[in-house]
Amino acid sequence: MNSTSLMRIYKKLYRRFGPQYWWPARTRFEVIVGTVLTQNTAWRNVEKAIHNLRSDKLLSLEKMHAVETCRLARCIKPAGYFNIKAQRLKNVVQFLRHDAACLKQFDTISLRKRLLEINGVGPETADSILLYAFDRPSFVVDAYTKRIFSRLGIVRQKDSYDCVKAVFENNLARKRALFNEYHALIVRLGKEHCTKNNPACTTCPLRSEHTYTR
Repeated sequence: MNSTSLMRIYKKLYRRFGPQYWWPARTRFEVIVGTVLTQNTAWRNVEKAIHNLRSDKLLSLEKMHAVETCRLARCIKPAGYFNIKAQRLKNVVQFLRHDAACLKQFDTISLRKRLLEINGVGPETADSILLYAFDRPSFVVDAYTKRIFSRLGIVRQKDSYDCVKAVFENNLARKRALFNEYHALIVRLGKEHCTKNNPACTTCPLRSEHTYTR
């Protein structure tokens, strides 16, 4: 694996799909909320939950801190696992209220470590917050990433999160905009072509990169 291969893939995806303008949100705080809500659910369900939070005027740090957890859970019910996610949102809010003023002083590795210490924040959520809310060059790995790049023979499905993350971060320029667009394009490809079952290989923009084997 080298940077040329990854950039060739990126350019093919970008030529096919264009810019994705991801993460769709009005504020940084809304991005952070979305990263928690999107755990184990489709984005359309997150949009419904975000709509409920906006309607109840809860999309601010202080309002979400003050609201009762049970009411928060009712608002985010469309996103699934709503009781668990409500508590996770509360945990993230508590962290932000205590540490928001000094977050800029931490380098990306240190800030990632602090995010991972929050109960309910795993590597994918932490990297999503870093990349999309804090504008840090931290590559996000999700199920689409593993599926696509294991089919291309670049990683293995059994590889750890951090192993796959390192493949991208060690072979690409550490630029926030590049990591942002690349991840968004991977999601687009995974939804439209490289699906879990019956992938549309014949129309895939990466069909010449590797012969897909199940």
